[in-house]
Amino acid sequence: MRTVPVTRSDPGSGPPIRGTFEDEYRTYTVQASSAVAPDSFQVLTGPRNDDVVLVVSGLNSGDLKATWGSYWSRLKPHAKIWVEEQAFRIFYRARISAEAARFCDG
Repeated sequence: MRTVPVTRSDPGSGPPIRGTFEDEYRTYTVQASSAVAPDSFQVLTGPRNDDVVLVVSGLNSGDLKATWGSYWSRLKPHAKIWVEEQAFRIFYRARISAEAARFCDG
């Protein structure tokens, strides 16, 4: 299993991608709902990231809710836990690029 934190900094290119993780079959992409204070994130897979695996909402309120894609809702509980854990690690580990970071020099 490999995880790769990535951030998409181009505001016109869609929701920010936080990174990817893999199992032995596929690569999963973690995408935030917005660049600033996202309230949810999605886990996507497929050749064009068009297969929604999981949507986690309620990040700002603390009232977390996991909604699984149609195929993915049939996963065994241990597989769901693994996907959720990997997605949260990627979502919260994402780093802001040096160009996007602000700092005070004074």
